[in-house]
Amino acid sequence: MDAPFHLGCAVWGYKDWVGRFFPSGSRSGDLLRLYGQRLTAVEGNTTFYAQPRPEIVQRWAEETPESFRFCLKLPREVSHSDALARHLAETQAFVELMQPLGPRLGPFFLQLPSSFAPDQIDDLATWLDAWPTQQRIAVEVRHLGWFEPANEGMLMALLDAYSAGRVIMDVRPLELAPLPNAEENPQQARDNKPRVPMRPLVSGGFSMVRYIGHPTLDLNSQLIDEWAARVAGWLADGVETFFFMHCPIETYSPELCRSFQQRLEGLAPVAPLPWDQVPSGPEQLSMFD
Repeated sequence: MDAPFHLGCAVWGYKDWVGRFFPSGSRSGDLLRLYGQRLTAVEGNTTFYAQPRPEIVQRWAEETPESFRFCLKLPREVSHSDALARHLAETQAFVELMQPLGPRLGPFFLQLPSSFAPDQIDDLATWLDAWPTQQRIAVEVRHLGWFEPANEGMLMALLDAYSAGRVIMDVRPLELAPLPNAEENPQQARDNKPRVPMRPLVSGGFSMVRYIGHPTLDLNSQLIDEWAARVAGWLADGVETFFFMHCPIETYSPELCRSFQQRLEGLAPVAPLPWDQVPSGPEQLSMFD
């Protein structure tokens, strides 16, 4: 039997999805419930910037199906201030805060800054050694030194030793063509994404992919085909996969999800999206016109 597959976006409450991905007139308090009726996971970038109150976490659990997965980013106070080892208490407090999500908890996500270099691997090892073993964790590195063969080998060995995943970032779509009508200056949108090599390496028995799609959707076709074939192979090999679609124009991220799902369904026995069961109103039929 193939491993589970989970698909989603970076956020669930993007306001411009109302009338497109979500029905017209949807209230902000309804967006997580509506999102969970369409996609199967969310990256949860908001926890990087601010931690929710306990009652909010409980509400997240109540508004999503048990099969839904939150892959929540560690707060920046942990990952972007100073040594990771100085923030073990904050790390544990964050994990405990999220426990009401229960089975909805996917892997947590530690995004290291571009300043976190290979010579700090002992700090990462100390932090991973204190990580609660009952929770999965995935790590994203951005310093280019981690992509040199010797350093990458040490990183992968460390992650495997702690059953930690390697976050895979694919920014290649941003180089396909200029970014039209981005929500910010197009060059700034390009520069704000780390220019790191795409390394489809698996550790910890699962994979987490962050695909930064081009807003001209047709340009993504070849790379989506490539990823669908790769993910189908992983699933057949028992590698549970969490795949998250981003886009400089966030409006288009759900459509990238649907395109990827359709390609993957042709290659692997993945469950259909709950989105397929949602009645299509007029505003959703014309979603991407």
